[in-house]
Amino acid sequence: MFERFFENALWNSRLFTLLAVIFTLLGAIILFIVASLDIWHVITLIYDMIFHSAHPENLHEDVVSEIIGAIDLYLIAIVLLIFSFGVYELFVSKIDAAEEASGDSSKVLQIHSLDQLKDKIAKVIVMVLVVNFFQRVLHTDYNGALEMLYFSASILLLAVALYFLHKGDH
Repeated sequence: MFERFFENALWNSRLFTLLAVIFTLLGAIILFIVASLDIWHVITLIYDMIFHSAHPENLHEDVVSEIIGAIDLYLIAIVLLIFSFGVYELFVSKIDAAEEASGDSSKVLQIHSLDQLKDKIAKVIVMVLVVNFFQRVLHTDYNGALEMLYFSASILLLAVALYFLHKGDH
């Protein structure tokens, strides 16, 4: 009797993962909103430039940097979304709406193992790092050939890493 009670309690303790699912989903929604507000800020900046003849200093650099920053936030929100769906499917229940949906879009968020969840999250995190790298490169000053060589080598290493990351998909 005690063993049955303990096993039921142990099995039902998996439902604590719902806290991770709910708060990660809320975090993803918040990041989607913040990134969208960043894009809206760029739109208003361009609107002011066109209709009010306001030409801020470093406009191109600011616009590109803010858009890349928004993409970075969108990618992090996607990581949180994938994590939320994956934890729910692994520990709580299969998502019936995803199972019933047809097409490739429904398969993107379906997770069948912890390794699959880690793999999907790792790929998106690498893309976040790549986008973040290029955002930082925009604000870097280069003072010589050696620094340009380091910059070129870092781009080459990123390209090689992306190649090997996606090589297993084919």
